Amino acid sequence: MNLWLFKQEPDDFSYADLEAAGKTLWDGVSNPLALKYLRQIAKGDKVYFYHTGKEKAVVGEMLVSAGPVKDPNSKNEKLVVVEVVPSKRLKNSVSLIQIKEDSSFSDWELVRIPRLSVMPVTLKQWNRIQELSKEIL
Repeated sequence: MNLWLFKQEPDDFSYADLEAAGKTLWDGVSNPLALKYLRQIAKGDKVYFYHTGKEKAVVGEMLVSAGPVKDPNSKNEKLVVVEVVPSKRLKNSVSLIQIKEDSSFSDWELVRIPRLSVMPVTLKQWNRIQELSKEIL
């Protein structure tokens, strides 16, 4: 099992939308590096859901339920999608500011390559997000 982070503008599709839908195909990824990562994802992988835009925070967890497969809504053969289901909402969102202030995240792509929409998460980073989500700010 691998760990990931997916970014999405909550005005387009939020964690609450995922909870209401029960599952979704994660699509719209076109950046070559993000696509490379998306192709490495497997059923059973865990994923953090990150709200971009004004919020800029990790808000919940998802589980990959299928994929990757060719994007059924695109003629571009290079585009792939994975299916995700909601797992749990974090007790407290973990903001990008908190992440940037924590030295354990200094080499994470979320900090280094802010426009990347799909990225790996190390176990250490995953666990640190869990710890931060339990803290009351």
